[in-house]
Amino acid sequence: MAEAPHGAGAAAPVRLNVLVLNAISAGGLSRLPAERYRVGKDVADPAAVLVRSADMHGMAIPASVRAIGRAGAGTNNIPVAAMSERGVPVFNAPGANANAVKELVLAGLLMAARNVTPALAFVGGLKAGAADLDKTVEAGKKSFAGFELAGHTLGIVGLGKIGCLVADAAIKLGMHVLGYDPEITVDAAWSLPAQVKRAASVNEVLRSAHFVSLHVPLVEATRHLVNDGNIGLMRQGAVLLNFSREGVVSDTAMLDALASGRLAYYVCDFPSATTLGHPRIVALPHLGASTREAEENCAVMVVDQLRSYLEHGHIANAVNFPSVSMERESRFRVAIANSNVPNMLGQISTTMAQAGLNIHNMVNKSRGAMAYTLVDVDSPVAEEVLGSLADIRGVLSVRYLPGA
Repeated sequence: MAEAPHGAGAAAPVRLNVLVLNAISAGGLSRLPAERYRVGKDVADPAAVLVRSADMHGMAIPASVRAIGRAGAGTNNIPVAAMSERGVPVFNAPGANANAVKELVLAGLLMAARNVTPALAFVGGLKAGAADLDKTVEAGKKSFAGFELAGHTLGIVGLGKIGCLVADAAIKLGMHVLGYDPEITVDAAWSLPAQVKRAASVNEVLRSAHFVSLHVPLVEATRHLVNDGNIGLMRQGAVLLNFSREGVVSDTAMLDALASGRLAYYVCDFPSATTLGHPRIVALPHLGASTREAEENCAVMVVDQLRSYLEHGHIANAVNFPSVSMERESRFRVAIANSNVPNMLGQISTTMAQAGLNIHNMVNKSRGAMAYTLVDVDSPVAEEVLGSLADIRGVLSVRYLPGA
């Protein structure tokens, strides 16, 4: 579908509508200037959608939508595949909430090591007026004796931004750290503390660590990453922490391991019907990114990415598009999303040449089945040319982005 949001060669930009499905930090929304954007929960024909946790799978997403921004890391609540077919990038904010999650993981480690949850339940059952309150406390505390973290081994599966921060914090607490990530990025590798020992597999981590913390996305390859086949490798009395996604751990395998004593605790960020009320499960209500700082960091990051895409066609941190950026060398820019098939650039260039347009600069990148092209030309682009580009077989979306 061809689109010229500012008009073909128009000088004054049209205000773009941005639909907000959840409460988004004001610090993020303030980065959408009122003279260029109309932001709200009931705007018509939105050019973009901002979302946190709202489930968009059953939503009729308007044809006007050109981008979706998730103020957080996970995008399971967004129909990413359907958006890819429409040439719509889905942005997220990886790492923006990493410190918040790291701190909650540390809380989980301490809660398990010091038996904080059952201790709190014990104190909650005490009677304020009991004459022997002090004696009851002194006698009861023996049941909750724990151990210190220093000297124990923390295994980390997933060494992205959160995993690296958790590793660094654990080392500073005197722990040994064993890490595994077959797809570690160069940036993550550079930021990983030198004291982290590299594991060759998930099984090695499970076998070697007193605590295991999971920091991976939920995809087919990671569903039930910890399961009946490998949870038995864990040390007797180990602690499993899951602040990634619920499906990364098999509930049945985890419950069996708790029943046998293989696991001392399971600490997670998502209560479920099968785990509620279990004395050895610490389930928090999705608190990982629930800090003022994380919410603002996520909102600022994703809004800046969304605005850069809407105004200049740049793509950073889209889960379904390649990262693409090109400094403007002309006022007249066209952004094209297309299937990654042969001769696409040739057809785009030919169409523009036949319209008498001189290409000043061009960049094209692909990611799997998706490709994305930015083209700067030396003169205005007529609407019929945009239509011709949109008619090329395999083109998913065309946007005209003339600058001031």
